[in-house]
Amino acid sequence: MSAQAQQSEEEWADIAPDAARRLVIAAVQAFAERGYHATTTRDIASRAGMSPAALYIHYKTKEELLYQISLVGHRLALDILERPALADGSPAERLADAVRSFVRWHAEHHTTARVVQYELDALGPEHRAEIVGMRRATDAAVRGIIEDGVRSGDFDVTDVPGTTLAVLSLCIDVARWFSTEGRRTPDEVGDSYAALALRMVGAAGA
Repeated sequence: MSAQAQQSEEEWADIAPDAARRLVIAAVQAFAERGYHATTTRDIASRAGMSPAALYIHYKTKEELLYQISLVGHRLALDILERPALADGSPAERLADAVRSFVRWHAEHHTTARVVQYELDALGPEHRAEIVGMRRATDAAVRGIIEDGVRSGDFDVTDVPGTTLAVLSLCIDVARWFSTEGRRTPDEVGDSYAALALRMVGAAGA
């Protein structure tokens, strides 16, 4: 098994049975390469080594597959950001940790992250509302750290919501351009972006 295939298996290990997991992995690859709307259920089933009819045993629609991917991805994103948001340490340490971890995930799982972050509008109204709520929670986690830094005098920020959006956008965009064939590793990109985020908020010594 290739390193990428092994990573995909581990990423979706909580999805059972095996056929459902294979379909999710195939859908991630297809959506990332072709986009949600250009991908057919036949494309997904073929990648998973299954018949189109077999797909509907596990997922009623293509949108349900996208929802499953989005839900898992956004839960993980929220967990990544809430841990430093609730941790001890200075605002600068917590913001650097949050950005470093969030960027690293978007680099290591760039294929999944592209689908999770850029196919939101393809979800149905009910599913989209749920995911938007989770995105607001991720925004609140980072905003809370920046607000703490402003209150303590560690950060010099006049527009907290705008700065929060800028920091999160910076992290998310990594999924669009990162390549395993590039010169920088996920850890190196994470460290670089953490330092950049601290400069954005005017942290002392950044």
